[in-house]
Amino acid sequence: MANKSKCNRSVARDGGQSWKMRLPGAVLALLMGVGTASADVRLPALIGDNMVLQQGRQVAIWGTADVGEQVTVRLGKQKKTVGAGADGQWKVKLGPLKKGGPLEMVVAGRNTITIHNVLVGEVWVCSGQTNMDGTLLGKGRSGGVLNAEQEDAAANYPLLRLFVVKKAVAGKPQTELQCQWVVATPETVGNFSAVGYFFGRDLHQARKFPVGLIGSSYFDTEGEAWTGDAVLQADPALKVVADSWQQKIAEYPHVLEQFEQKLGDPQKVMELQEWEKAAEEAEANGQVALPIPDKVVSAIPNVPKDPRSSRRRDAGVWNAMIAPLTSYAIAGVIWYQGESNAEFPYQYRKLFPPMIQQWRSSWGEGDLPFLFVQLTNYSRGFRFPDVWPTTRESQATALALPKTGMAVAMDIGDHQSMFPKNKQEVGRRLALAAEGIAYGRKIEYRGPSFKSLRVDNGTVRLQFTHVAGGLVVHGESLKGFVVAGEDQKFFPAEAKIEGTEVVISSPQVAKPVAVRYAWANDPECTLYNKAGLPAPQFRTDDWTVSLQTLVRTVASW
Repeated sequence: MANKSKCNRSVARDGGQSWKMRLPGAVLALLMGVGTASADVRLPALIGDNMVLQQGRQVAIWGTADVGEQVTVRLGKQKKTVGAGADGQWKVKLGPLKKGGPLEMVVAGRNTITIHNVLVGEVWVCSGQTNMDGTLLGKGRSGGVLNAEQEDAAANYPLLRLFVVKKAVAGKPQTELQCQWVVATPETVGNFSAVGYFFGRDLHQARKFPVGLIGSSYFDTEGEAWTGDAVLQADPALKVVADSWQQKIAEYPHVLEQFEQKLGDPQKVMELQEWEKAAEEAEANGQVALPIPDKVVSAIPNVPKDPRSSRRRDAGVWNAMIAPLTSYAIAGVIWYQGESNAEFPYQYRKLFPPMIQQWRSSWGEGDLPFLFVQLTNYSRGFRFPDVWPTTRESQATALALPKTGMAVAMDIGDHQSMFPKNKQEVGRRLALAAEGIAYGRKIEYRGPSFKSLRVDNGTVRLQFTHVAGGLVVHGESLKGFVVAGEDQKFFPAEAKIEGTEVVISSPQVAKPVAVRYAWANDPECTLYNKAGLPAPQFRTDDWTVSLQTLVRTVASW
């Protein structure tokens, strides 16, 4: 099994004193004698043994030291020296770097830090909610994959490195996080994102370069939690969610005070107030939110939830789990999220493209490749018939942005679970998209995509791009197509392939005007190209669907 303890301590060469990160600022200052003792050169957790640096561009190396202290960074033949600023921060840029390694990096000021086993290759961030968060050997509803034990035993890739960001929430963007880079082995991959691992493994095998994967995901989170506050405040449809969270946070002290008044046990009240004082200070100082300690929860049942530490808080996981990564040069992002936004899909299409643009702006790398997974097939528990197809459509609107790619997954899911076990194929399709979009390889990485239609004597002919040499039927016949006339009533259609076209007709629709394919929560997927990739769902109409006016106005828990 993976060593789960590796992410529970600081890796910034702080002498094992990671307890400091959990103390309120005033207490920490008193204990450390701030302003009286000199500080060693320190590095963030991202810069450490076994790390992968992005090839082909300048990479930042940064940290802290005494004000004015001269810090020298050496890597190979490169050497850069800089003085720490008035805030103790310093940063140098190396590169552009050529792929290879292993190398040693030396960072020297008053003290010297040697970083071992450094590789130069391709670095990708793996982010999203439950399906990205599900690990190779994970337990529970989102963890585990097909043939998990065999996959884990075969995971021996010295040039594949993993970094798992510790789950956290914050009210303001952070600069530090906890964990460390590890080499991909059977002892380490089991606790990493399964989708991320299979993506990185396939990319490494196809391209032969070192790959670094930064796993930053959090189960059961909405897209708003992964989006910076400026984006949320800029659109009225998104601002209502952010404002509702701010209202919950403002009301929480009063809610807690009322709870304490009913508690009646002075000792328990004191314990709760001690935590609340520390949590208030962390929030005021823009630090990572302090969840209510387990010992307090176990001793005081039914403590009101603290919205400050909720994983669904607007911008909360962006602040704590993505913002600290944005100084680290990367090749791109893979993303699997959307389930928690599914009942408000038109609101999500306002969120998703701006979120991508905000991530790109924060990294400052131009059109950083952003590859995402479209929601899988699933048949249970929906209030409306158009929930997931409309959300899939909202996800696909992001393809209008340059260097975006979408992995279709609605043919490989589990009808009874929204957490499919075939993460291998999801990772493979993402890796194909990376090769085509990020690395310019001339391969097919998309399934047949609707291009246009023409109507001829009651028959509809559909044209497609990305046919990869031809269209293919999976199964006995071509299914999943419906057709409608001007009355907007859809009926099952007969469909067949003729060359590079799909021909649609129905005896119930004499004058067809619109066609939909796989427009269902759990659709039949039968149309593929010769590259073995499925056609994404599509519709040729823009008619109103059942969820078009739904907007989340109160933040969910």
